[in-house]
Amino acid sequence: MSEKNKYDPYLNDFATRSFRDTADQDYIMARSAYRFELDAQFLWCGLQAIEKYIKAILLYNRIPQPMKPEEPLRHNLSRGLKLFEQLPFCIRLSDTSYEIIQHLDTYGRFRYLDTPYFIRGDDLIKLDKAVWEIRLYCRVINHQMKAGGEVVDMLPHHLADIEHSLKDPKPALDTGGEIEKILSNKKHPARPALVWKNLFFNRHHRKTIKWRSRVHSVNSPLSLHPEILEEVLKYVWLPGEVRRAYEKELSERQ
Repeated sequence: MSEKNKYDPYLNDFATRSFRDTADQDYIMARSAYRFELDAQFLWCGLQAIEKYIKAILLYNRIPQPMKPEEPLRHNLSRGLKLFEQLPFCIRLSDTSYEIIQHLDTYGRFRYLDTPYFIRGDDLIKLDKAVWEIRLYCRVINHQMKAGGEVVDMLPHHLADIEHSLKDPKPALDTGGEIEKILSNKKHPARPALVWKNLFFNRHHRKTIKWRSRVHSVNSPLSLHPEILEEVLKYVWLPGEVRRAYEKELSERQ
């Protein structure tokens, strides 16, 4: 057995437990935050969920993360999606899923009100669909198995199952993750947060929901008064991209 084969089960277990199962919990927290109108927490937990699903897929398929200091993956979803180009198959996401991922990537990373943010009326519905779609790939699908004395490539079979599930949004592919465990346990305390107005993860295969649309936006202190940037930096660390953006705004005002 080669070194690669020797450690494959442990790497897959890492991808499952550290990334996918933890992402399931982040997703449920995002839904709970949205329900209780804790919008900054919805953005952050939503970003955390998508980030971990991306990292799980990359690890299942042994796609290395960038090691260059200027290109770390960290919480950057667009860089994670870019790495999907190295996969031996194409991940299919709908336009609305890309929209919510981009929205989370733009606003979810800044946890301390570094920048303004806003919530649109259907963001939770879009997140539900995005999680449903990307999670279909969060398992080992590019592998081989012996059948009848022959080695069978299982990737085409798994992709066919995924294609079928994308057309029929109900939990037909049971990955054995946290979401499935919570769905199957009606007494689980997190279950109400998971199934609340959820078209994709529920046991009733509902087709419609009653939805109260809302929009919420918040300006950050620095966006209102960028002139305090120099003083803030004496006491607070800010991400480089945030600092540069406000420095540029100040220079343009002068």
